[in-house]
Amino acid sequence: MPFPALDDLLALATQEGRVCPKQHAWTALYELLPDVRHDTYGFIPAPPLVAEFWDRTGDEDKRERLREHLAWAVAHGAAAKVHAWLALMPADAWHREGA
Repeated sequence: MPFPALDDLLALATQEGRVCPKQHAWTALYELLPDVRHDTYGFIPAPPLVAEFWDRTGDEDKRERLREHLAWAVAHGAAAKVHAWLALMPADAWHREGA
């Protein structure tokens, strides 16, 4: 079975009106990403939009940041691990549109 593609991860992450994982789950997802690094400008990829950024950030920006994380997972060989993790996330761990 081939590794999941970015489209597969996005389809799973956005089904049923999902925007992104809620804060605690998104932090855990970020910790699964390999090769995260810090340079002069901050972390690469940028961290999840949690804590003080959660309430100040709209769903489209949250969705785009999640897309960046999923693309990172694909590019760095962690697509299968991230896909499996997302598939096991309980329904109440997801932030949904309009919530």
